[in-house]
Amino acid sequence: MLFSPLALGELELPNRLVMAPLTRLRAGEDGIPGPLIAEHYRQRASLGLIVSEGTYPSPAGRSYPGQPGIVTEEQVAGWKKVTDAVHAEGGHMFAQVMHGGRVSHPDITGGNTIVAPSAVAIEGDVRTPSGKQPYPVPHALTTDELPLVIQEFVAASLNAIEAGFDGVELHSANGYLLHEFLAPNSNVRTDSYGGSPENRARFVIETVNAVVAAVGANRVGIRISPEHNVQGIAEVDAADVRATYEVLVDSIAPLNLAYLSILHHEPSGELVQDLRARFGGTFLVNTGFGVVTTREEAVALVADGHADAVVVGRPAIANPDLARRWNESLPLNEPNPATFYADGAEGYTDYPAYAG
Repeated sequence: MLFSPLALGELELPNRLVMAPLTRLRAGEDGIPGPLIAEHYRQRASLGLIVSEGTYPSPAGRSYPGQPGIVTEEQVAGWKKVTDAVHAEGGHMFAQVMHGGRVSHPDITGGNTIVAPSAVAIEGDVRTPSGKQPYPVPHALTTDELPLVIQEFVAASLNAIEAGFDGVELHSANGYLLHEFLAPNSNVRTDSYGGSPENRARFVIETVNAVVAAVGANRVGIRISPEHNVQGIAEVDAADVRATYEVLVDSIAPLNLAYLSILHHEPSGELVQDLRARFGGTFLVNTGFGVVTTREEAVALVADGHADAVVVGRPAIANPDLARRWNESLPLNEPNPATFYADGAEGYTDYPAYAG
């Protein structure tokens, strides 16, 4: 079943393999995707769905040097060439809209203020163009500023549709802004956007509703990662985690989104499967950072009814024709981690397709 078609929104995917959003940092200082990025995604168009690397919706939302944006006319035009290349190969592609929140530094955002739910910094250092520096204490967004940030998500999503993407994925995982609102240690607000699970989920729910109103529910997916404690996130109270994500999923389920994508180390476990049942729509799973999803695991997740599709990262990096290789049980290229966050074609567009 992993290699059978799947309806997702208004799309008919040829298989149930989804390319994960993968930070690769090839967009230069101006954040404009160029021909190299277009070739990278074009090569992987045989996967059922491609989700782009995280694209920032405003300069303040940029997390990494070399990360692409979806803000300026030049960035939109660059992405149009990417989506044209993917569509020419018969592929489908969503843009991931990702506001980095406190996972950044003014040296990365062009001097723009780092924002977050609360003025709580991440412990540790961030890589900036001028070297490693401590994560700054972010500005706690005021209630008057929150609608402006939501509008940045809306504008970026409209830009993505203009750029030819088939839809957008809202990044509410891995410690970035939307996830920061959900987690109790990064959100210590005392207003209606903090405290209880209902309040901490409010900003994410409002963002999803606003984007759906702008581009249509069939063009919107969301990615979450409950209990994925990276980049300063600490979701360690199981009861609170369950309550928070149940509120979130129950609130967005009636919208009939294109999909819900969950990154979790136990995709067949009770929490994930309960959230799937609550969502009631197309459901994608990803087994987590640093854990390479195998063909056998992916096949079993779909065959056993735990997911409608499987999101894969490293296998898709090294094997542009991964769908064929897994379908025919062919040998795989091995990814080179040293080139994941580098410049140029090496480890990006030079992985060969199967020659046989």
